[in-house]
Amino acid sequence: MAPGTALIPQLIDQCPGSDVRRYAFELPARTDSVARARRLTRNRLACWDFPEEASDTALLIVSELVTNAVVHTAGDHIACELRDDRGQLRIAIQDQGHAAAGPQLCRSPQGEHGRGLLLVDAVSRAWGVRDATHGPGRLVWAELECHAGRPC
Repeated sequence: MAPGTALIPQLIDQCPGSDVRRYAFELPARTDSVARARRLTRNRLACWDFPEEASDTALLIVSELVTNAVVHTAGDHIACELRDDRGQLRIAIQDQGHAAAGPQLCRSPQGEHGRGLLLVDAVSRAWGVRDATHGPGRLVWAELECHAGRPC
């Protein structure tokens, strides 16, 4: 499915009449989709004149959340939504299925695995997880703010 917003349900609630920029896309739940999600996110944040440092942080978050959705869940696609609300970027990734426990911070990562949510926790203002409101699966989200004086 082509990137955009027309056919993908909003993953994040927003107040009516608010001045919010929103971009959403769906990708196959495959490991090669992580690079495509980064590209789509980078391009959209550039269109929004997003500050470079915040954009780099957003790309890290997208990489980690999409990787987790692809590696740790069942399903054939994932959905991603970016929402810029006057200086606060919210990233949401929805998968189609989940393990019973859901995503959790791993305080003692082993080898190459287990660091993704620690990174998201370290670089985001807030993050969380909830059951998806549109279909099966879970929605994992993270928020970051732009630096003062550098509007999104």
